[in-house]
Amino acid sequence: MNRNDRTIVGLAMLAHAMVHTYELSFPIFISVWLSEFDASTATLGVVVSVGYALFGLGALPGGILSDAYGSRRLIVACLLGMGGSFLVLSVAPTLPVVALALLLWGAAASVYHPSGLALLSKGVSERGSAFAYHGMAGNFGIAFGPLATTLLLLAFDWRTVVGLLAVPALVAALLAFRTDIDEAAAVEGPADARSDARADGGVSSLSEFFRDSRTLFAGWFVAVFGVVMMSGLYYRGVLTFLPDLLGGLELFSSVEVAGESLKPARYLYAGLLTVGMAGQYVGGKLTDRVENARAIAVAFGTLAVIALAFIPAANAGLAPLLVVSFVLGFCLFVVQPLYQATVAEYTPAGARGLSYGYTYLGVFGVGALGAAIAGFVLDYFSPSALFAVLAGFAVVASLLGALLSIRGADAG
Repeated sequence: MNRNDRTIVGLAMLAHAMVHTYELSFPIFISVWLSEFDASTATLGVVVSVGYALFGLGALPGGILSDAYGSRRLIVACLLGMGGSFLVLSVAPTLPVVALALLLWGAAASVYHPSGLALLSKGVSERGSAFAYHGMAGNFGIAFGPLATTLLLLAFDWRTVVGLLAVPALVAALLAFRTDIDEAAAVEGPADARSDARADGGVSSLSEFFRDSRTLFAGWFVAVFGVVMMSGLYYRGVLTFLPDLLGGLELFSSVEVAGESLKPARYLYAGLLTVGMAGQYVGGKLTDRVENARAIAVAFGTLAVIALAFIPAANAGLAPLLVVSFVLGFCLFVVQPLYQATVAEYTPAGARGLSYGYTYLGVFGVGALGAAIAGFVLDYFSPSALFAVLAGFAVVASLLGALLSIRGADAG
């Protein structure tokens, strides 16, 4: 990679890691907010869903803004917005203000994926390596967010921790603002043409947007979209309240060490997400070696079994719980590169950018309802009922994967 490539990859990795660091810090705060604001899990599920929903819903307009104003500007705005939202969260006196802060975070974070991926696709010549490093950075943030939040909560109250977490985003925004890059360096053609280069699949008008959308959903992409929605519902539904659920088990009750209350459940949660990095790597390798739709059917079938086995494993003791937790972390992330590759298989090249915009809308936008659903089920039913619902999401995704494997390739 040349200097421009390295600078772009470094910027994208930094921003990607931070987006997911903040995203996965929220479940750690939930157990604190339940007590702080005397709220129910159903209420907090809705509050968190507000921010997570905008994280996905903003992906489509984020891609359009990236085409219009450039990826670097959008990334700077994303980092500033996330840092600012955490400053608001740090002084939130009531739950409605918490909801407002999460709303601001979701709006800011939503522009990252379309702008970051567009930047990598247009600015870096070695795209394969760039996307690999980019994915690794995102998974690092997914694992680092809960761990960093847990460790900081040992020394500070939650408001101070939120304020401290805001600082890296603001510093990163300053670095991104001062970065000098050629965003279209990998686009072939003369300099004046490259300056107007848009990512493949970008839209320049509302009529073009509707035309390309109709083209996508008239084919087998509709089944792929169903897979990513179910994946998002499972992902958000299982991760949002998992630290609180684990903390309620006698195996992971709080312990006092040197006057400080340690919560082992949070460390298991961070470990589960760290294992997800291996899942992401294996899933990426599988995309080149197996039929993706069939692998989706198998992977989501496994996630359904894991959901049904989770509560019995928790009741059986520490060793079974650790095994099922780490298998959950692995499989939860092995599916991501599988459905990302499947999107490319079932969409025309001219609508590829738009198809990934819809993918993030399904995973993060529709998927955000998983937090509200999980909160409602926990409030009115039981953890066993929640994992049964999650198994249902996985079964639907598995059946859609099987349908794509049987019919999609022939019809696509």
